[in-house]
Amino acid sequence: MQPEDVLRDIGDVMDKTVNSVVIIGAGQSGLAAARAALDAELRPVVLEAGDRPQGSWPRYYDSLRTFSPRRFNSFPGAVFPGDPDGYPSRDEVAAHLERYASSLDIEIRTHTRAETVDRVGEGFVVRTAGGETIPAAGVVAASGSFGHPFTPDLPGRETFVGDVLHVADYRNPTSFAGRRVVVVGGGNSAVQVGFELGQVARTTLATRDPLLFVDQRPDGRDLHHVLRESGFDDLPPAWLAHVISGVPVLDTGIYREGLAAGVFDRRPMFTEIDGDAIVWADGRREQVDVIVFATGYRPNLGYLQASGALDSTGAPIHSGGVSATHPGLVYLGLEFQRSFSSNTLRGVHRDARYVMSVLAAHVRGAASALVGAGTGTGERPVS
Repeated sequence: MQPEDVLRDIGDVMDKTVNSVVIIGAGQSGLAAARAALDAELRPVVLEAGDRPQGSWPRYYDSLRTFSPRRFNSFPGAVFPGDPDGYPSRDEVAAHLERYASSLDIEIRTHTRAETVDRVGEGFVVRTAGGETIPAAGVVAASGSFGHPFTPDLPGRETFVGDVLHVADYRNPTSFAGRRVVVVGGGNSAVQVGFELGQVARTTLATRDPLLFVDQRPDGRDLHHVLRESGFDDLPPAWLAHVISGVPVLDTGIYREGLAAGVFDRRPMFTEIDGDAIVWADGRREQVDVIVFATGYRPNLGYLQASGALDSTGAPIHSGGVSATHPGLVYLGLEFQRSFSSNTLRGVHRDARYVMSVLAAHVRGAASALVGAGTGTGERPVS
């Protein structure tokens, strides 16, 4: 496709009564973006690399449940079914997302992975791994982070002869029975997986700081009720550093009891990996069979790598989810994007409404400019 053809197609997209935006990802963030796009009278086209509009939920570990009750996880116009105070499973969330997707009047293209996003004139061109070229008036990067797990580069890691995996690849404890396992990390996933592995294997959590347990049900009500009613969920990211110290682990008491009972133990982070062993902070060397990294994720934005929209670490350059480098590009589902709950089921819809209002204003402004210049009225731009 020639550049002038791309510009003409983008102009045609912008000049439609219902303007088109491309949303990359059909998980919770992408579907929240699609609903907000419809509310803003935009026509979304959603690209999903997987085979169903469920995001990364089907690929999480088998025993995962949400950290917030069903009553907080409903989508606009779609109440999460079941006990409002219960915690839905991985599969329940995946099914809820798929039901929600089917209820929206949107085009979702599964098995369609975004390869690159290029700025062309006042719009964009999204190129897919399958060779498609899709013109867009605006782009929503809602591809989450599960596809980009972070593993720290630890001294001697390349010498380790045991098994190494990230928690993204962990499913259940069956294959770990009777082995010596070290889980690196001190967040919710690390503690949950460490506790689960401790039922079948000798398991240690290696962390840089002591575990910070937070009561999940203070006074008999879920903590998320307090977060919502107190306004904590609405605090901007700049304030969060003043009120959050360490990585909180939500706990009903089961994990603290498990730690006290020796189901798993916690030790300061080891200093080195050496062949079939690790070297603990006190200098003691211990043979281990498996190292599981529960060390988080980074935004999965490889399709923007060459666009200039990311910094040197691959993180988006943005303010509140609105690109600071590319007008018409917005993000959704980033950690602490606009608040504590930005990348959660309960918080993503608020961010979606905000970024889509910004995107809608840009798309309509750009459409007016293109129409005034003759592009989008059926005329070809001068080559």
